[in-house]
Amino acid sequence: MNICLLMILTLMSTYNEDEQSNTTEVDVLYIMPEESEPHEGTWLQWPHHYQYGIEYRNSLDPTWVDMTQALVSSENVHIVAYNDTEKNRIIGLLTSAGIPLDRIDFKIHRTDDVWVRDNGPIYTKDLAGNVVIQDWGFNGWGEKIDAVSGFPIEFENCDAIPTKIGESQGISVIDLNNTMINEGGSVVIDGNGTLMACKSSILNANRNPEMTQKEAEHIFKTYLGATHFIWLDGQAGLELTDQHIDGFAIFGNATTIVTMNENDLLEYDVLQSDIDKLYEATNKNGEAYNFVQVPLTQNTVKKTDGTDLGYKGSYVNYYIANNSVLVPNYNDSNDVVANEIIQTLYPTRTVVGIDVRNLYENGGMVHCVTQQQPQ
Repeated sequence: MNICLLMILTLMSTYNEDEQSNTTEVDVLYIMPEESEPHEGTWLQWPHHYQYGIEYRNSLDPTWVDMTQALVSSENVHIVAYNDTEKNRIIGLLTSAGIPLDRIDFKIHRTDDVWVRDNGPIYTKDLAGNVVIQDWGFNGWGEKIDAVSGFPIEFENCDAIPTKIGESQGISVIDLNNTMINEGGSVVIDGNGTLMACKSSILNANRNPEMTQKEAEHIFKTYLGATHFIWLDGQAGLELTDQHIDGFAIFGNATTIVTMNENDLLEYDVLQSDIDKLYEATNKNGEAYNFVQVPLTQNTVKKTDGTDLGYKGSYVNYYIANNSVLVPNYNDSNDVVANEIIQTLYPTRTVVGIDVRNLYENGGMVHCVTQQQPQ
């Protein structure tokens, strides 16, 4: 081959490789603060009767009252109420419980349900440190069908919540609705560049058809600041969320993963292959995590009316507030055990057990119904 032609082909090849690298490489534009960093406040979407009836609402009210009481001592509580009638009803509940209202504010927006972790605003910071809201797509966990009514789960009101909150707060909103469907419970971060998730709740045809893992990682790097990933397979169709990670594994801090032992994970329907991947996980520097194991409940969970749900409860789905840690409790003998284990991780905070028995019937616990707003 002519030496000049060989040189030209070599240069073209090098250029194409560089061009491809530049098109696939992305920069971090936003960073999501880790949950234990200081909060301005916590967001709650209060239960109402307009979707599932008064019995549903009344059964959940005490859990929301308890969460509010645990939060107001150290941060603001932002409550999304369905309408003014509901706002006044909630004020009555809080007043009756002796909860001061000076750190509580209300936003009046229609919601479909209570799962603010999944549909609500995701607060991140740009590279200059300014707080922004990210409005990721939400489609009712893949446009699921309600098991009771047989009709599609309504989600349009909840999907609109992040933008409405941004407008009312005067905070810039980054519209990611056409970028990715992503519920907040689908991902957890260690505050040091690592993101952990189940593919089943993100790389699923009911959320993000044809999206590749590499594409998802580019999006998470750009908007959440993740540069290292721990991917479990998860199980699509296992339950409503297609197996959110925050039900069985979260980061206790930058070096620690809080989860369960192998037998409890198996009972919680985690695949053996995912258990192996979880316990082999390393951080962005290739260092192994420390693991803290919290048990499932000793017994299957019974609602406050005595109805046995037929399955055990997870304590992993807890929420880290400024001065407290809200841990799901079930009136079970393992409540004390779990609370004490979690307390060891947060010596400067007080663990508060939150009764989630009635909420758990609907598939979620404390972390699922809270959302942090950083300072």
